[in-house]
Amino acid sequence: MANNSIFCGKKISIIGLGLIGGSLAKAFRRMGICDITGINRNMASVEQAISEGTISRGFNELNSYVYESDIIFICTPVKMAIEYLDIISEKVSRECIITDVGSTKAEIAEHIDSMPNPPAFIGGHPMAGTEKTGYAASFPHLFENAYYVLSPAKSTNDRCIGTMAELVKSIGAIPVLMDAKEHDRVTGTISHVPHVIASALVNMVKKYDSADCKMQMLAAGGFRDITRIASSSPEMWENIVSSNKEQIGKIIEQYIDILNSFKLSMDKGNRESVYGFFEDAKIYRDSFSSVKRIPSPADGLINPIFDIIVDVVDEPGIIGEIATILGSNKVNIKNINVSNNREFEQGCLKITLPDSKSVNISFDLLAEKGYKVYKSN
Repeated sequence: MANNSIFCGKKISIIGLGLIGGSLAKAFRRMGICDITGINRNMASVEQAISEGTISRGFNELNSYVYESDIIFICTPVKMAIEYLDIISEKVSRECIITDVGSTKAEIAEHIDSMPNPPAFIGGHPMAGTEKTGYAASFPHLFENAYYVLSPAKSTNDRCIGTMAELVKSIGAIPVLMDAKEHDRVTGTISHVPHVIASALVNMVKKYDSADCKMQMLAAGGFRDITRIASSSPEMWENIVSSNKEQIGKIIEQYIDILNSFKLSMDKGNRESVYGFFEDAKIYRDSFSSVKRIPSPADGLINPIFDIIVDVVDEPGIIGEIATILGSNKVNIKNINVSNNREFEQGCLKITLPDSKSVNISFDLLAEKGYKVYKSN
């Protein structure tokens, strides 16, 4: 991790002590920041954070402790973050850096740019998370080896960018500087629209399934793999879609064009075009990783993924330790990689295995050793 001595005397406030806000507070406390103020509408989370020594003090509304901060993190949905920005922007010093952690960046950047006297703001998006929510689910190493996007507004100066980049590195994350609109276009394509598509696939099966639920019963590996993300929070995704509807709308139109083009080739019996559709996708998808799965007749049309996810602290020897546990028990590891974008996944170490038996054995072995282990489903 980066040298964090420059932050030890800083006053930090965190508005919203959920999974992200709580994990930030724990990460900052672990790196030696002693003055942390927490704001949360649910006082139970505030009281828990105080009792654990995570924050120095906590309240259910804004006050002078927040306004006197050096850095303020707004860890709420975008609409609420904008409301907080309007309240605090005139009450903090010009040196105070304000940032957020929302999954979309353009809306809040445009709001900042429209302000007559904007604060020192830089948008933030830590691409890490789990399927669980709330302060109780937070942990200090959530951000280790995760990408952390920083999106400047027009008023953002070099000091803000430099300070936030160093702070992000201090908690083990990887800062990535990206324009707000570009961020929303990228995340709209690789994250937001895939969630819409996954939900649409599930709703399609729900609509066309028989009364005895044959489709649901037979929806095995492949279907589960590509629709897993449809189990995410509806409230969260309604907020994300509302905030990024312009980009999502454009991308959905492009996706519909691709489907229509494929359907036309299929209807015309253009086998070369249909083959090219799948070939192009395969070549590009295979380039994501050096590991290419060998299809098995039992896999069906979509190969099942035999992965486990392990929640680990970034420390020397941890990967070797896990590999030794599995290897000594004759488990064949196909691939190990650190997930840098795990916003809607739990854990950061992804281990690919050859079959479901190996998944079950590995899960039991690592769980017995005290690791938090999750199966891809």
